[in-house]
Amino acid sequence: MREKVLSFLKEEKGKRYAINELYHALELADSEAYKTLAKTMNALEEEARILPNQKNQYTLIEYTKYVKGILDVKDKGFGFLMIEDSDEEDIYIPPQKIGDAMNNDYVLALVEKSPKGFKKEGEVKRIITRHYTHIIGTLIKRGEDYHLISDDKSIKADIMVPKEHLNGADKHDKVKAEIISYAYDNQIVCKITHSLGNMNAAGVDVLSKVLKHNIDGTFPQDALNQAKQYQSLDDDFKSRRDLRDRLIFTIDGEDAKDFDDAIEISKNDDGTFFLGVHIADVSHYVNEDSPLDKEAFHRGTSIYLVDRVIPMLPENLSNNLCSLMPKVDRFTVSCEMQIDANGRVIKHEIFESVIQSKARMTYTKINQIFNGDQDLKKTYAHLLTAIEPMHELAKILREKRHKKGSLDFETDEAMIKLNDQGKAIDVTLKERGESEKIIEEFMLIANQTIAQHIDWMNLPFIYRVHEEPKEEKLEKLITMAKALGFSVKGKKTITHQALQKLLKKVEDTASEKGINMLALRSMQKAEYSPQNLGHFGLAFKHYTHFTSPIRRYPDLIVHRLLRQYLFDKKVDRETIRHYDDIMPNIADDTSKKERNAVKLERDVLDMKKAEFMADKVGQTFEGQVSSVTNFGLYVTLPNTVEGLIHISELGDDYYVFNEDLLTLVGRHKRTVYRMGQHLKVKLESVNIAEGEIDFTIAGGGDDKNKNRRTQ
Repeated sequence: MREKVLSFLKEEKGKRYAINELYHALELADSEAYKTLAKTMNALEEEARILPNQKNQYTLIEYTKYVKGILDVKDKGFGFLMIEDSDEEDIYIPPQKIGDAMNNDYVLALVEKSPKGFKKEGEVKRIITRHYTHIIGTLIKRGEDYHLISDDKSIKADIMVPKEHLNGADKHDKVKAEIISYAYDNQIVCKITHSLGNMNAAGVDVLSKVLKHNIDGTFPQDALNQAKQYQSLDDDFKSRRDLRDRLIFTIDGEDAKDFDDAIEISKNDDGTFFLGVHIADVSHYVNEDSPLDKEAFHRGTSIYLVDRVIPMLPENLSNNLCSLMPKVDRFTVSCEMQIDANGRVIKHEIFESVIQSKARMTYTKINQIFNGDQDLKKTYAHLLTAIEPMHELAKILREKRHKKGSLDFETDEAMIKLNDQGKAIDVTLKERGESEKIIEEFMLIANQTIAQHIDWMNLPFIYRVHEEPKEEKLEKLITMAKALGFSVKGKKTITHQALQKLLKKVEDTASEKGINMLALRSMQKAEYSPQNLGHFGLAFKHYTHFTSPIRRYPDLIVHRLLRQYLFDKKVDRETIRHYDDIMPNIADDTSKKERNAVKLERDVLDMKKAEFMADKVGQTFEGQVSSVTNFGLYVTLPNTVEGLIHISELGDDYYVFNEDLLTLVGRHKRTVYRMGQHLKVKLESVNIAEGEIDFTIAGGGDDKNKNRRTQ
């Protein structure tokens, strides 16, 4: 009935029907059908798929002035409605038109033309789904009553905690509280479910973010019990190729604890290269539907925060039996490749193995060896025959990628230094050396080879895909690039090579960060899929994630499938049907878990950056405009700290947002702000809990901001 109603109303293109009219139009026959229709209409109205007028005549929401979306409420009380499944501009919601809605609520809004410079303005008419079931905040006491000060400053309502719902928490504790009743009469009532300890205790702020994203840092007992069963490698080496005498070693960051991958490399007499990529055999320990597997799927990924790691697998596996530590036997899955001077894999083999890493190398040490450190060369003389050809092979692989149109977006990554109390005392730009890029190339070619092998077999699999950008987003990029003086071949579409040339042209120019950012935003999000849709950014026809099964569930699935198809030779109809059935859900769920993890990691970084800046209010900084929106400018400092200059703080003019060129233009003085400009800014305010930083233009004159242009 549901699909019948929706299909009919879509065909009618905005014509309205009362329920009895719809009953006849659909040629329904009896009272039971009428009851089913009435229930269906109520459900669709509840979901805001259809809307009634004053005469209770219904049509689809797309034929009305109403829209649905996620409400993004800002600290100052106003908000923006992000329309679902749409690339349309966000809709401005003034403070007085938000009503009882809260940040991230899924709402229905009436949209009208804006009198204030925005293209559209909305008013929240109904809350379809509440986002918050819990609030993270600090417990305080006013007289005899307890209240919660939310970390999310967009929540303006008074938050009450009745004494019978304190659950052992005390004043000044950071807590997680379940909402009992929402913001009716501007008051929320909660009961405390978790007390994290005193708000000033080390790490409590990070833990509050973890709970906000509904991530549990503790493992269930059945998963821990299963992990404890594995105390050492079993004796079953017979099915594995013994590589323990080979020159295999790991290269990771200084503070890494779980080592997924090890490499082996040499140059052959005929000019070809041998590259072995040996990956921890996690699937040997984590069997399908076991407690460990269910928990790994539930988590989806390890999460790396500034002061801790929330691992996908218990420590006994992630930092012990599955970690390729030096001088100990470890089970692996190996992908060995022979690569010619043009970067083509001319021969490859995938098999189960046992290795013994000869050294735990770091990116820093390898970079120092590349830079001629003689002491390190002596210390690791036994590895030099492998280290020396790394440069050459990585260069060949990189050049091959670039010829195909592979895109390299250089993005800035922050390094945050904490003191013993867990407070941020420094924020710096993370340096990325040559060895990091080399290992990246080796992992890319291994992932590509594995994906190609299984795709040729035409069996169920999980791919890492990146679809082509949408035309309308590319149009914005092309328009902006041309406005800045950079020619781009193409009107609505752009080839890999043309996009690559554009990114090369803007290198080391004032427009580099702006163009790079817009190019990134024009891309689709990379995700997991049971279909091989290719990877646009890398310009690969086949790609998967094989190299990190300790920390990513899709990689673990890839290993499990390799075991089924290649090692155990299970390619019967039942096996194929089973993986065909479950793979879409695995791909969809792990993509969501990845996005949630990225959001948590970003939230913690933003919070710590804000914490670092908190004692610098009033100081001035040199920054660069990293984003232009209809509500202001985002300015990024050289150390990656980003803050907002709200449109109301731009001076004595009325600014209009040019969506095509992503500029803010003063209506009277014609002052223009655009991405990539350098500005001198003053730190106005900091909200540590929400990781929000507000800047203003420093000085207030063009002599202070020479890059601010006029038309």
